[in-house]
Amino acid sequence: MQTGHEFSKRETTMDITGMVSLKHWGERPSQAKPCANMNRQVDCGWGNLIFSQTFNQDTQLTEVLRDETHGQRNIALYVRNPQVLVSQYPQELFLDPSLTYRLDLSASIRPDIPKGLVIEPAAVVDEYAINRIYKSRHMIPVREGYLSSLDANESVIMLVAREVGSGDIVGVITGVDHQQAFNDPDNGSSLWALATDSQTSWSGLGKALIQALAAHFKSQGRSFMDLSVMHDNHQAIALYEHLGFKAIPVYCIKNRNAVNEKLYTGQQPPQTLNVYARIIIEEACRRGIAVDIQDAEQGFFSLSLGGRIIHCRESLTDLTSAVAMSLCSDKAVTHRVLNQVGLSVPEQISPKNSSDLLDFLHQHQRLVIKPANGEQGDHVFVDLSDEGSVLDAWKQVCSTGDTAIAEQFVEGQDLRIVVINYQVVAASIRIPARITGNGQDDIQTLIEKQSHRRSKATGGESYIPLDSETLRCIADAGFSLADILPCGQTLTVRKTANLHTGGTMTDVTQKLHPQLADAAEKAAKALNIPVVGLDMMVDAPDKPAYHIIEANERPGLANHEPQPTAERLIDLLFPQTQPS
Repeated sequence: MQTGHEFSKRETTMDITGMVSLKHWGERPSQAKPCANMNRQVDCGWGNLIFSQTFNQDTQLTEVLRDETHGQRNIALYVRNPQVLVSQYPQELFLDPSLTYRLDLSASIRPDIPKGLVIEPAAVVDEYAINRIYKSRHMIPVREGYLSSLDANESVIMLVAREVGSGDIVGVITGVDHQQAFNDPDNGSSLWALATDSQTSWSGLGKALIQALAAHFKSQGRSFMDLSVMHDNHQAIALYEHLGFKAIPVYCIKNRNAVNEKLYTGQQPPQTLNVYARIIIEEACRRGIAVDIQDAEQGFFSLSLGGRIIHCRESLTDLTSAVAMSLCSDKAVTHRVLNQVGLSVPEQISPKNSSDLLDFLHQHQRLVIKPANGEQGDHVFVDLSDEGSVLDAWKQVCSTGDTAIAEQFVEGQDLRIVVINYQVVAASIRIPARITGNGQDDIQTLIEKQSHRRSKATGGESYIPLDSETLRCIADAGFSLADILPCGQTLTVRKTANLHTGGTMTDVTQKLHPQLADAAEKAAKALNIPVVGLDMMVDAPDKPAYHIIEANERPGLANHEPQPTAERLIDLLFPQTQPS
């Protein structure tokens, strides 16, 4: 761990009337003359950052701002007389409800990078991983091929946080050098598009990326680093202020487009929709499909267009029959149906007594005990090998009133494949909840912090329960809740990989073996279900061996970024709305 606190907390002295970036009224400062009429903008991959202080004519500025590529977002910053600019095209432009903060780079900067991570410039091959993170955060991805252009663009640097062992990218940040862009008289720089992987267990990533970028610009001799943040992003603002950023009077103008819609149409009616319903509803709204929410808490809503009405509970719709739903909801029935069509499934029984159960244990050595009709990982006990644990798990499941299933434990990676309209749309490896030690916090604190991050990233859907199963996993690893986990050491605290119990997901759609895709599509057809999530245990996503564990009739479509799960569902429900 690189030591040191954030940034020196001394006050930044800013001459509001003398700095080109800050004086947004009246006569321009004298030092603004060299950059006037330069009309500079910088390509940031997600759109253009337009330096308004380099434009003398509002007509030229609005022309550049409105010349926006579909699916991207232009931003005009440091706007002079913003009310005048917006008045020229009030139906097309709006004043962004963001705040701008500035960090004085004359202060000492010592990046605090967690052990086990490196922060370095992004490589061309990182583009897919970077865009996966952006899409998981509902941010605009950089356009295809953008990273290959950065070598020739001295104004932009993109940094990534990379795990030393796996090489996985877990965070990204973009910096723009104003001096390189237009010989900025204020000698500034700015921070953009900060995002961390919603699935990661690393803490302090955002802070480390900000510090690393600030240190880079300081080494280049820049005087300050600016950033723009939504006015209601209180958590981010608290972090920025903690790091020494100060609010400054800077205005931002954007286009009225689909990306920015929520920023200029006002607040939507408050609804407690979960992320799985929300992702579908947002896609429907983008296509002009009417939405009627019947029960937000349970995810019931209807979609209508013309004379067609589809009732939904998250991804479960009228198109799924009651019979197909029944085939999936009872795991024993699912197992029999898939076995009958020749698909690979683990051996399974519904033990009538403890003798049957122990005989099955002696046959397979390692078992999974679970309810026949459970979901979201509730009362699922994985990798049990001794008689006491098996009997105890069986009794716990039976106490719920459900039928207990004993299943052969299959080693491997936990793969979820989403099939829509009998075609594979997404595949993700599901990873059980895990924490990474920092050498300071005990295991219980690390779990609570990770639960908070997972809950925030999933709209409250994912957290790590401190129950008997979690305690068993911790004890099996030789720890207790009060132990301090060594810095950089990762501890898996659940055996099941369910998202609802703190698990994470990594997209593997592009590397999915054709035989796995074929098995998933064959299973969907055997169950006669148009939308389904198949859970498999596999050696690897790019290898053919598999066992289908169960089928989920209401698969969560969120957390499969960058795959278009919600888009394909709406294509199925309302095919006439498919983009041409």
